[in-house]
Amino acid sequence: MKPLNKMKATFKYIILVVFVLSIGNQFVYSQTLEDYLKEAAENNPELKSSYAGFEAALEKAPQVASLPDPSLSVSAFGRMIETRLGAQEARFSLVQMFPWFGTLKAQEDAVIAAAQTRFYQYINQRSLLFVQVKSRYAELYALERIMALKEENLAILENYRELALSGFRSGNAPMVNVVKVDMEREALITEIELLKDKKKPMEVQFNLLLNREKSLSVPILDSLNLEQNLSVMKEPKNEPLFEKHPTLVALESEKLALDSRITAIEKDGLPKFGVGIDYSIISKRTDANPENNGQDAIMPMVSVTLPIFRKKYRAAKKEVEFMQVEVAARRKAQQNNLESSFQLTRYELNQAEKLLKLYKSQLERINQATRLYVAGFANNTADFEEILTMNQQKILIQTQQLEALKNGFIAQAQLEYLGYKTE
Repeated sequence: MKPLNKMKATFKYIILVVFVLSIGNQFVYSQTLEDYLKEAAENNPELKSSYAGFEAALEKAPQVASLPDPSLSVSAFGRMIETRLGAQEARFSLVQMFPWFGTLKAQEDAVIAAAQTRFYQYINQRSLLFVQVKSRYAELYALERIMALKEENLAILENYRELALSGFRSGNAPMVNVVKVDMEREALITEIELLKDKKKPMEVQFNLLLNREKSLSVPILDSLNLEQNLSVMKEPKNEPLFEKHPTLVALESEKLALDSRITAIEKDGLPKFGVGIDYSIISKRTDANPENNGQDAIMPMVSVTLPIFRKKYRAAKKEVEFMQVEVAARRKAQQNNLESSFQLTRYELNQAEKLLKLYKSQLERINQATRLYVAGFANNTADFEEILTMNQQKILIQTQQLEALKNGFIAQAQLEYLGYKTE
């Protein structure tokens, strides 16, 4: 039992270290996001279920590593069996069976490897949970910033309305310019209301990930940041791809469990030994007095099981061999999936970086063009329609900029899940 407790302590230590390291990698995000990640790791019910499954799997080790219970049989004779020393009144038999050498160890190794599989499945599930939390957080961030942009644009349109009214009053522009601005404002107000309606279910989704009251508000106080030099990220040259990813390590542990199961099956097909003792209570004879009259009988016993029916052992071994083939195929498929996900996610991250550079440049040009159009309208050398067009393009590009930042942040989180750092 002590090795099992030691193993539990080791696994819990590993969980603590991995968790601290994974949180430490998030230093580019604000403390608020780190708090959300910690809360999700502590409270998410699926994660709790996964860890409980791992601990339950560990408890199988002492079950399979223990000897079978000894067998005690008691016989009481209704009609006494006469022996030379007297009548046999009762008999007690105690037998302990022992499997072939190494059988229990092989069974324990198989169970511990299976528990390790559950542990790495838990690690993978926690990492996926972190990706979900970061993704929902990024979506809420983009939504709030887009709402703020549209609120700011309302104030800008109000200024443009005053500019259009001033032009109309001075006789230099038609009243239709004011009407166009009012139409823009009405559409913008409706868009803001729709975004507010959208925010509530998104907050509910986020709160449910953390397993807390779904009506709670979700403060978004940090900015999303992408690491630098994303485009230079390359695959490792000297080690297999994703070799340390928890899904592949879990499958490797599953393979080790199957190897131990084969060993256990082979040893289970060998003879088993039993030792015991037979104790008979003898009553004294009254019709004679032989030497040792009425002395109880003690008889040591040794038994051996002969596993001559081999079909079940061959079938069990064949079953595990097919399972080994299945695990190997699943491992290769998972490695291919990780590779495919990495290539696509790296493209998405590089795409976000390039789009952010493009939008930054376009916004600088739009701001410059807007200033020229406003000055031209004041001097009757520019059409007011061009001012509205530039404003629409600006809000569109600002929205696209936030969407690119959000998508890049989510892609970065996915790459961290895959085990790649983007610095």
